[in-house]
Amino acid sequence: MRTRRTRTPRPYRSSRVGGALLAAAALLVSACSSGGASRAATADDGAPALGPLPRATPVALAPYYEQKLRWRDCETPGFQCATLRAPLDYAHPGDGDIKLAVSRKKATGPGERLGSLLVNPGGPGGSAIGYLQGYAGIAYPARIRARYDMVAVDPRGVAGSEGVECLTGREMDAYTQTDLTPDDAAEKDALVAAYKRFAEGCGKRAPKLLRHVSTVEAARDMDVLRAVLGDRKLTYVGASYGTFLGATYAGLFPERAGRLVLDGALDPSLGADRLNREQTAGFETAFQAFAKDCARRENCPLGRTPAQVGHNLSALFERLDAHPLPTGETGGRRLGESLATTGVIAAMYDERAWPRLRQALAQAVRDRNGAGLLALSDGYFEREADGSYSTLMYANAAVNCLDLPAAYTTPDEVERALPAFRKASPVFGRALAWASLNCAYWPVRPTGAPHRIEAKGAAPIVVVGTTRDPATPYRWARALASQLASARLLTYDGDGHTAYGRGSGCIDAAINTYLLRGTPPADGKRCSPS
Repeated sequence: MRTRRTRTPRPYRSSRVGGALLAAAALLVSACSSGGASRAATADDGAPALGPLPRATPVALAPYYEQKLRWRDCETPGFQCATLRAPLDYAHPGDGDIKLAVSRKKATGPGERLGSLLVNPGGPGGSAIGYLQGYAGIAYPARIRARYDMVAVDPRGVAGSEGVECLTGREMDAYTQTDLTPDDAAEKDALVAAYKRFAEGCGKRAPKLLRHVSTVEAARDMDVLRAVLGDRKLTYVGASYGTFLGATYAGLFPERAGRLVLDGALDPSLGADRLNREQTAGFETAFQAFAKDCARRENCPLGRTPAQVGHNLSALFERLDAHPLPTGETGGRRLGESLATTGVIAAMYDERAWPRLRQALAQAVRDRNGAGLLALSDGYFEREADGSYSTLMYANAAVNCLDLPAAYTTPDEVERALPAFRKASPVFGRALAWASLNCAYWPVRPTGAPHRIEAKGAAPIVVVGTTRDPATPYRWARALASQLASARLLTYDGDGHTAYGRGSGCIDAAINTYLLRGTPPADGKRCSPS
């Protein structure tokens, strides 16, 4: 989810609600308006189906599809970089261009080259180039890297591609510390004011760009890149929000969809309110798995039963709301409830982070020191040591608030939704409900709406779901697989966000075989941890 980055990326993140509480809350589905996509007949559930674009490339777009990339060595050894031109507005390509950063690592051989494999780690707002150079281009299976040119493009608004920026580092520090569980009218007003300042900052710094960072437009950019790279069809691995981007591509260009892997899938037919509630329940599911694991360990700082762990974490959040902890940071930031909640949620994405979370919680509970949880939160927000932030959270809000109407538009609407959120998660529900208000004050009206994606005529598409995924609940993978006409659902019965490359030999073998041979797994195949 971020921008430039050359270091090893953090774990995949969904976006939205978990994505930074404040900066990302309305979840991540977009729709199909800005880019000329058509709408097919309304589906049985009431959500319209995304219709494909015409097969023939419009004459006005031919210069983009026929451009030649000028490759140069990147700062990261072994990778090449280039700049792709795309129209800022596909409906009016003569109104100006947007420049998109592209990177690749050429196929190493041996074996016949299979084309380009485009990767996207999610977000929205995640740097695909950072992911490629920090992970996929060096850690994907050697036989995949031998046969494919590994390629990434930072989506519009993200990192190396004309990124969205909204606040200074100090302003973002203040924003991330805003109280997300207001107890009175004054605290509600302060939260609303924070959302407004964030939105106004984005509007002032990127007034034109904010209107053209939709998922539909990003998917159309991928088709331009596909053509420029010389590939007849797109081969793609997308995680989390990247699954929505990939599914949107298939819906717009079904005949050009090649081997697509959608790992940690989203359900595009849901509105922002339901997406946020269901993601909240997903974090609760993941937390209960953590609580069960923690309770059986001697060093668990929150109790000896899962119920005690949940109760004591909630109590810790309440104490931090009233009395933030010192962190030892020179700048004086203290750990309040909002930063602590983000830190805990960050660790829910990957069970391999649970030991670090236990240590951070012990530090907070026993030592009255918030440094560990603050570090987890900073990692999630992609805050650098010098106090600067990547474009992650800015692009996250920009895409989400354009892709879907706001979940809630007033504090009163959030108040009415609180019982449902608390039911979804006694631990995180209240904070995530208020986080769902952020798009209410966005300076640009949404261009998207809930819809189904069928992609009739596309080659087999592999949809991957993890049963205890915190950020993209397993139900979403089943829902997307039921919509896509050619989907093959691959299930990982485990913890964490996404499944490919996370330790399951069964999952990895199924996906590698599909990418190398074009043979998808049987629909409904299930895998367990190795």
